[in-house]
Amino acid sequence: MNKLIIITLNALLLLTSSCGIYRKYERPDNLVTDSLFGEKYHTVDTTSIVAMCWKELFTDPLLHVLIQKGLDNNTDIQSAELRVEAARTNLQTARLAYLPIFNFSPEAGNNVFKSVSGTWTYSVPVTAGWELDLFGKLTNTKRMTHSSFRQSLDYCQTVQTNLIAEIATQYYTLLMLDEQLRIALETTDKFYKSVKVMRSMKNAGLANEVGVAQMEGAYYEVKASAEDLKRSINEVENTLSTLLCETPHAIERGTLSNTEFPQELKTGLPVNLLSNRPDVRYAEESLIQAYYAVNISRAALYPALNLSGSAGWTNSLGSTVANPAGLLLSAAGSLFMPVLNARSNINKVKIAKTQQEEAQLFFQQTILNAGAEVNNALTQYQTALAKSEWRSHQVSSLITAVNKTEKLMEHTSTTYLDVLTAQQSLLSAQTAQAQDKFEMIQSVINLYHALGGDQTLKSEEE
Repeated sequence: MNKLIIITLNALLLLTSSCGIYRKYERPDNLVTDSLFGEKYHTVDTTSIVAMCWKELFTDPLLHVLIQKGLDNNTDIQSAELRVEAARTNLQTARLAYLPIFNFSPEAGNNVFKSVSGTWTYSVPVTAGWELDLFGKLTNTKRMTHSSFRQSLDYCQTVQTNLIAEIATQYYTLLMLDEQLRIALETTDKFYKSVKVMRSMKNAGLANEVGVAQMEGAYYEVKASAEDLKRSINEVENTLSTLLCETPHAIERGTLSNTEFPQELKTGLPVNLLSNRPDVRYAEESLIQAYYAVNISRAALYPALNLSGSAGWTNSLGSTVANPAGLLLSAAGSLFMPVLNARSNINKVKIAKTQQEEAQLFFQQTILNAGAEVNNALTQYQTALAKSEWRSHQVSSLITAVNKTEKLMEHTSTTYLDVLTAQQSLLSAQTAQAQDKFEMIQSVINLYHALGGDQTLKSEEE
């Protein structure tokens, strides 16, 4: 009988090893990974923006203070950290599954017959149970739980990266609005001077009321736009305060003109870099968990071997002996083979395989989406660079046009419409120039986010 059990166990072990129950997860080789950033940005450069921590990328010290405050105070960050702690506890529990379980249940009693006290008896039993991991159930469960823990770290980094990118975006939005407000107020002063000149020319009979009214209308339009900018600035400050978990207040900040970023952004190998993205890792961890879930469902098809034993001390071994304290020992082993629910277990394997295929499709799509985001960010950056050069030429030309038309108007060799058109064109160009500078900054932030953010954040959590 014992030989039969041994032969059966050896056959089952051979069968399970051949179907890969103990095999660790390996990334599928049929994933689409070529030219993920697009053919235009295919590169073999290993230097990347992801090698920089956020303090190196965003050099503004005032922004450093805001980001650090957000990382310390934001409630989404705190919730993500609690999720990490829960996953860490689950991992510790999974590791303990390899150890035997002990139960301690002391007992005492006294037989009483017709108010006559009998002999007190005592027993101090200790029982133990231990499931042997013959077919990988515990191993695969531990690996799946470990994957879940890593996934919680990825989620936490996703929240942190999103927060850093959002704080940086709102901060530089403030700088852009400040610059546009400065331009609007400066233009308001110029328009006001033009109105005064037009009134003087009207009094001298060199201009008419229509010209004065047109210039005044343009002046009031710029004044109104300045009020809109002030409102937008207040709203962005409130948004930033909320991200920092603070009540609305003014945000200390620098200026857009003093903002500097690297002139050349290098990315690196697409597959390697996208592996840094926490959402990509999160998707792969889902695939990993699905892989081990298949192994666990396969393990349910095979028998489970449980060992149990007990040891204890008692002072009563029988009615014929008076208080003969003694030690009792017992041990047993049991082999449970699923038979009646075999079909149900087979169906569970099929379901687990289907879920694994679904997780792989989700992982593949996540990689493709990530590559598209990087492509968009790189295109946005290069477009902003090209626009900034042309916009500089435009602003320079319009400044010349405004200066010359104003001088010509003083000598009545041009009309007020020429001056008004030149000033309005300059205002639009300067406002667009501030927007272009912001878009360049935004593209850097988007690329930072698209490439997974700061990898030091994950190491700090671990």
